[in-house]
Amino acid sequence: MVGRIPVMNVMPVVDLGRQPAKATVGEPLPVRATVFREGHDRLGAEVVLTDPSGTRRAPVRMTKHAEVPDRYDAWVTPDVGGAWTFEIQAWSDPVATWQHAAGLKIPAGVDVDLMFLEGRLLLERVRGDLDGGDAAARSVVDAALAACVETDADRPAAARLAVLQSPELEAVLLAHPLRELVTVEGPYPLYADRERALYGSWYEFFPRSEGAVQDPTTGKVTSGTFRTAAKRLDAVAAMGFDVIYLPPIHPIGEVNRKGPNNTLTPGPDDPGSPWAIGSRDGGHDAVHPDLGTIEDFDAFVARAGELGLEVALDLALQAAPDHPWVTEHPEFFTTRADGSIAFAENPPKKYQDIYPINFDNDPTGICREVLRVVKHWMAHGVRIFRVDNPHTKPVAFWEWLLKEVRRTDPDVLFLSEAFTRPAMMRGLGAVGFHQSYTYFTWRTAKWEIEEYLRELATESDHVMRPNFFVNTPDILHSYLQYGGPAAFKVRAALAATGSPSWGVYAGYELYEHVAVKPGSEEYLDSEKYQVRVRDWEAAETEGRTLAPYLTRLNEVRRRHKALQLLRNVVIHASDDENVLVFSKHAVREDGTRDDVIVVVNLDPHATRETTVHLDLPAMGMDWGDSFVVHDEITGADWSWSQHNYVRLDPYHEPAHVLTVRSTR
Repeated sequence: MVGRIPVMNVMPVVDLGRQPAKATVGEPLPVRATVFREGHDRLGAEVVLTDPSGTRRAPVRMTKHAEVPDRYDAWVTPDVGGAWTFEIQAWSDPVATWQHAAGLKIPAGVDVDLMFLEGRLLLERVRGDLDGGDAAARSVVDAALAACVETDADRPAAARLAVLQSPELEAVLLAHPLRELVTVEGPYPLYADRERALYGSWYEFFPRSEGAVQDPTTGKVTSGTFRTAAKRLDAVAAMGFDVIYLPPIHPIGEVNRKGPNNTLTPGPDDPGSPWAIGSRDGGHDAVHPDLGTIEDFDAFVARAGELGLEVALDLALQAAPDHPWVTEHPEFFTTRADGSIAFAENPPKKYQDIYPINFDNDPTGICREVLRVVKHWMAHGVRIFRVDNPHTKPVAFWEWLLKEVRRTDPDVLFLSEAFTRPAMMRGLGAVGFHQSYTYFTWRTAKWEIEEYLRELATESDHVMRPNFFVNTPDILHSYLQYGGPAAFKVRAALAATGSPSWGVYAGYELYEHVAVKPGSEEYLDSEKYQVRVRDWEAAETEGRTLAPYLTRLNEVRRRHKALQLLRNVVIHASDDENVLVFSKHAVREDGTRDDVIVVVNLDPHATRETTVHLDLPAMGMDWGDSFVVHDEITGADWSWSQHNYVRLDPYHEPAHVLTVRSTR
């Protein structure tokens, strides 16, 4: 039912308020609504938050949008984790209505005495509502009341009006509004997650490849283990990553095992795909014998923690034909008319080594078993799960699972690997996934990236947090295949600055770029099907690594709060369709500004010279301001203003990551 003062189009609201909007501890969150009423009387509106303890926080005044009629906006910041609510209170503002009329009538000599009388009556009500301890506010209102009762003989009407329009009185009225016809809309739910739900740098590697060795005579490869993989953690941490993500670490099926490059003819020593989970050695709650024991995994997690890394584990709800579930719980799967169990298909692709789970056969049993598996790994120190293909499972299942985990362990996070339709991606975010893979990999043109940054920061931010992976074991975009080393720098700079969460799959820093065949996004000799032996030390010694660049990007991210937030993107213009410009702003804990401007040459093959045009008011500056910027990559300083010349050579530095050092 519409209130006396209509409040409509409230945001952020997810699924009509049935699901909480996404928030993060310490992250500014925009709240907006359309507020209006009949006639011409002035209005006021504010946001009131209620924290997880049930305490109502001080109201935050909403301001009228400069361009959108009747829209009111405010920014609020949850400071503790948990379930919050917010409501919008709107009211008729008789003092503002009077001030508007008085500002027109008194200078025109119309109803002068009447206007001052009405002003006095309103201010007396304000004076009566003031807190007894707010002496400064009472003094300001007393001065305004005195101006109302004076006459022209004491002071001219224009001077009396000036007192009633003073900034000091405006501040008091803003803090202590006189409210009539108060209308409340809400409450609506928010959930504030821990910072890692929003911000972090991810690194993915296969433990079986880290420390693997190949016999130079026979060519036989010996798998790496958790113990050898733990030695690689130091290098990952040194590059400034926060999360180490492991593909499935479980026993791999032997039935229908895939060979190199997804062939159907594996050799006796081929290890198979980690996503073909389960064998006689166990299922989702076991570790592959080649990797070691559960104690070795615990030691790996402990070492990661010592280095400041969180371990993210793949949760892939599917089974190899020889998974224990197949014999113990055949009802988990789909039985075809000929009595066989259906393997996974995405025509024309076939995955003979994987049985998908049928969630309609035994939903209660499946839910119970999956929750058991998740809690098993939680007990071994895993607080982040990267979920494989969640869009192929019922959304209702994920809603149940994520709520069950949040109920007991709200710090556990889930990343959705859902490269699928927008509705499904948003739906998964709405029911509780903390982060999502995105379409970033396929956004390479300037206009595409601009639109996507705006969408993620302002349109879908209440339901979906992005994670910009520059590559994955499944995705090697043609931009990287043919762009050379510059392309790897461009995509890393875009991902690390455009999204508070980003990710890299091992081998990216070695510029691995060869596809299995033209037109494919699959790697040649994909690590999904075989162990990859890499010589990290030789690459570093010979300077064939992007690791120093990735390290620098992560250092900049850690120093600048502006790059740790999502909802703060401003797109700027350039005269070249290959030069992208955007900025991000934040306020540090000490109250100082943090501004970062990113300029990227998207053409990895040619130098681009152009002029960039900054929307300075959108950055909180005036059009005529000039300021000093510092390039965080090269260390150079320049004097900038609204219009600035740039030259970006992709073979040297294809991107500026500029921080505003001072304004003049």
